[in-house]
Amino acid sequence: MLDDKIFRNDILRHAYVLARANAGSPGVDGAAFAQIKAEGVGKWLAGLRGELVSKTYRPQPGAGDAPEAAKLELEPIFEADFEDSAYGYRPRRSAREVVKETRRLICRGHTEVVDADLSKYFDTIPHSALLKSVSRRIVDRHVLRLDDAMAPFGA
Repeated sequence: MLDDKIFRNDILRHAYVLARANAGSPGVDGAAFAQIKAEGVGKWLAGLRGELVSKTYRPQPGAGDAPEAAKLELEPIFEADFEDSAYGYRPRRSAREVVKETRRLICRGHTEVVDADLSKYFDTIPHSALLKSVSRRIVDRHVLRLDDAMAPFGA
């Protein structure tokens, strides 16, 4: 099972830190980060974990922690399939690295570069086809349900 890893306290806490650093929404109840801090991050994360474990979690627009927690566990699974030469939307890859790699290839005699703007492409992917593709690699039905629930919110 994969969902038990997403629901781990350390993963949720790390996801909270990442969501906060990225100015994401703190979670399903729409509470501000300051409010969560005042009430207790641990208590709030325990409530989120409880919803995830009991399968009652329903993301709200901008929900940050659960999608981030799922990403932390799923990203390495799919990252293994990507070509090493692909840089867009990849962890630990930057535009600076693309420039360095392009320069290196030009120095080696390569003369063609393919550049594509995919910024709006992800808005057009048919959700059912995407889930079918994901289900070829992820068999945990609870994680697939979670991914399906987050899809309307761009997670």
